[in-house]
Amino acid sequence: MTDRGHFSPALLEIDCEAETEAISGAIREALAKSLHKRGLVVGISGGVDSGVTAALCARAVGPDKVIGLQMPERHSAEDTPGLSELVADRLRIRKVVVDISPVLEAVGYYDKYDEAVRAAVPGYGRGWRSKIVASEIAEGKAYTLFSVVAAAANGRVVKERLALEPYLAIVAATNFKQRVRKMFEYYHADLHNYAVAGTPNRLEYDQGFFVKQGDGAADIKPIAHLYKTQVYRLARHLGLPEAIISRPPTADTYSLPQGHDEFFFALPHEVMDLCLYGKNNGFSPEEVAPAAGLSAGRVEAVYRDIDRKRVAGRYLHLPPLLVRDVPEAGPDVKAGKGPAG
Repeated sequence: MTDRGHFSPALLEIDCEAETEAISGAIREALAKSLHKRGLVVGISGGVDSGVTAALCARAVGPDKVIGLQMPERHSAEDTPGLSELVADRLRIRKVVVDISPVLEAVGYYDKYDEAVRAAVPGYGRGWRSKIVASEIAEGKAYTLFSVVAAAANGRVVKERLALEPYLAIVAATNFKQRVRKMFEYYHADLHNYAVAGTPNRLEYDQGFFVKQGDGAADIKPIAHLYKTQVYRLARHLGLPEAIISRPPTADTYSLPQGHDEFFFALPHEVMDLCLYGKNNGFSPEEVAPAAGLSAGRVEAVYRDIDRKRVAGRYLHLPPLLVRDVPEAGPDVKAGKGPAG
């Protein structure tokens, strides 16, 4: 708990150089004492989180011991390859490019995805693009509804509410992307005796905005304690290209451009950061509302949504559960009892 005082965005200010040194030192210590690895692999997407993570890794161990793995696919945004290369060149880290489209094709991702969307939008197929969007977080609203937005080749746009089964089918299919990318990250990590650095910020890590055994898998997560607003400040401090700093947050998962606020958080990251910080530090909705630009009732609804996502996403943080202890193998988790220790 912090010394609360008056709630304002200034509470998210950080000493960027001190934070950089602390994270860099923690990365070096983890590699030497816990992970016993010689360097790091970072999947770089052209976004600010992966850019900052790669920059911190380069600061920690030197750019020659960091691999920036670029993994575009058929649905990636047009600017993704160029932006990820821009990051790697600015940081002078080693670049490896792997087009994961053939792997996704081989596991049937594109067919599975199209079939799932067609359940809501008949006729969806070649030449169409799409994305999932979430309903807003509103006062008195107890749940989130999802819709698919689909754009035909002729420009016609369709938005249809998703029933549970096609929603699950779309999410299950798109999760192939994160898991395939992580497979290649660990291949290159194993090849060089490196560790894998994950890229979630605090908002994503806290709220479960990651795929288990996909982008949620990593040996170290250097920025998981930092709010997204703080990550942007570090990006500028670390000298990342302006094109990276000004790029809106996106998962770059769907063929139509999609912001994080459309799909998962339902609010811009600046607002979600304030709400999450306020909740974490005991501020009431009435105190947070003016700074967030929301009504107190809507902040209260965001607080409830934060709790719901924490409950729903708890399993994402759990290692495999064991029925009985295996003490010789190290710390473990008993089924139904949560993490050991």
